[in-house]
Parts: sequence; C-alpha cells; structure tokens
Amino acid sequence: MIKKPTPVVGITMGDPSGIGPEIIMKSYERRGIRKLKIVVIGDFGVMLAAYNMLNIKSFRLNRIENINECIFNNELLNILDLKLIGKKELHPGKVQAVSGNAAFECIRIAVELVKSHSIHTIVTAPLNKEALQLAGHHYSGHTEILATLTGTKDYAMLLYEKKLCVIHVSTHVSLLDAIARVKSDRIIKVIEMANAVMMKLGKEVPKIAVAGINPHAGENGLFGTEEMREITPAVNKMKEKGINVEGPIPPDTVFLQTVNGKFDIVVAMYHDQGHIPLKLIGFNSGVNVTVGLPFIRTSVDHGTAFEIAWQGKANENSMVEAIKLSIKLMGISKNPFLV
Repeated sequence: MIKKPTPVVGITMGDPSGIGPEIIMKSYERRGIRKLKIVVIGDFGVMLAAYNMLNIKSFRLNRIENINECIFNNELLNILDLKLIGKKELHPGKVQAVSGNAAFECIRIAVELVKSHSIHTIVTAPLNKEALQLAGHHYSGHTEILATLTGTKDYAMLLYEKKLCVIHVSTHVSLLDAIARVKSDRIIKVIEMANAVMMKLGKEVPKIAVAGINPHAGENGLFGTEEMREITPAVNKMKEKGINVEGPIPPDTVFLQTVNGKFDIVVAMYHDQGHIPLKLIGFNSGVNVTVGLPFIRTSVDHGTAFEIAWQGKANENSMVEAIKLSIKLMGISKNPFLV
C-alpha cells in the first residue's frame, strides 16, 4: 500500500488585532503539530510580535515571500509575509478596517494557494465581522467568503467536537430568515453533506438526527407546521435513498441523545440551535468545518476575543483540534504525528 504524503496545511493569520497570531504560535509549540508541514499565511511582523510576546524558544520563524521557499522541519515555522499591516497600524483588541482587510487578504491568498495545489488544506484563525465590514468586504463570515471565492453554491457550516457534531441548515441570518429557509430541498442537501462528511470521519453508516425547529418539533402542527410541511418530507426522502436518518426530533432532547451516543451528527435548523449546545460542551475544543468546498477548511470555533488579545491568555486547544481535524478529513486518520 502506497503511503499518502503528509499534506501542506495553510493557516491564515486571522484578524491581527485578535488572538489569532497567539493561538497559532501556541499551537506550534505542540511537538505533534511541529511535525506537520505548515505555513502561516499572514504578516511576518505580526507573527514575530506574537512570537516575542510569548517568549517562545522551541522553534524559530522562517520568513518567506514565495510558497516555494518553505522549509519543513521541527525547528521552523514558515511565515508567508504578505506585508498587509504595519507595526504602527496594529492596535491589539480594537476593531479596525486595516485588520479586517488583512484577515480577508489572508483568506484570498490561501484559496489561491490551495487552487494551485501549493497547499492542500486551509485552517483559519478567527476574523472580526465588524472589521471585515469596515474594510469594505461585505460578508458575514469565513463560510460565505470561501463559498464566494470558490463559486460554491451548496455548502454548510459544521461544528465538530468529540462528543457532538452539528451541521446547520442556515447560519448567519436573522431568526426570521432562518425560519423562512427551512425548506425540504435545503434540508435534503444538508443531510447528504452530513452523511458524506461523517463517512470521511470513519462512520460506515452514519446515524443522522434532524432537529425540529419548533418546540416539541411542532407537536403535529400544534406549535407550528414547518416540521409537517418541510422537515418530515425531506427526512422521508433521504430514508428512501438508504440514508440512516431520523427526525424531526424535538430540539430540547436531540443534542443530549447525540452526546449519549444514539446519533453521530445533528442537522440543526439555524445558527444558535446548533452553536449553543456545541459551545456548552466544547468551547475550547470545538472545530468549525465548511462542508461542500472543493478542499478541506477547518477553523477554531470561537471569535477574535479582543478582550484578551495580545495578553498571552488565549487558549489554543481549538486551533490544535482544527489542525488535527483538517489532516483527518484529508484521509490520514491514523497519522502518528497527531499526539
């Protein structure tokens, strides 16, 4: 059997005013992570400042201007220097357009690199949505940016934690819009994506639960008809195709059932329905995955945390898990380096 080569992981810097640079540096202090092929897409000056703040001794930074200059070994972390923000422009913990633009450009360059096969998977540090808007990039988050840059129409946000996995029918829209988007066609596509990604994660026949949107999943129309009109027909159609799916299940019990092992993944109807239980049990270990893209993209499942930015207080566990999961989704699930 031919051993698959270790892929090159591109990590975007995120909003430089937030905790992105710090959690990247802390993640690379892990010996297992340092044995992977990693390049940070951002600004060398910013990353050097984070490196010095943390007083890191276990590795050095390798500034490169071209991806072909990467050197992969335990003692170096490659930084692709995009020169997007000057030292005097960096204000830790503040919302500013220059930081929002830097975060966007890191993503754009990362997509170009993965399209050219210079890197093979993207892991993103957090960006700030307000800063992104100030910079003139009118997207609601990473998911929408990546979908636009790749021309992807059918995509979904998936949150992964060892105890719970959730995929969303809608994400960054108002609650009123979320209810309006509970349509059979969309639910069917999300169930199909859930099935595919769980198979990549080693589940031969994934057990999929579909949450209702109303209290008690509508109680046969007593508390709403979305389940009867849209969700149940979608679930039945997927059952006819041989997918192991159940629902709609009352949202106040389905997540507990999944944590207890009855299901492998929950199809949530809207952002908070899926995010609240996931963050409750795995705020520092959850990973965000954009499903449906032509490449693997994972991310931390938290924000820029401006209130603790550049103070050495940020927890890097979610970034570490995001890097590990990106490798696992690439098909190298037994990589001995991930310890």
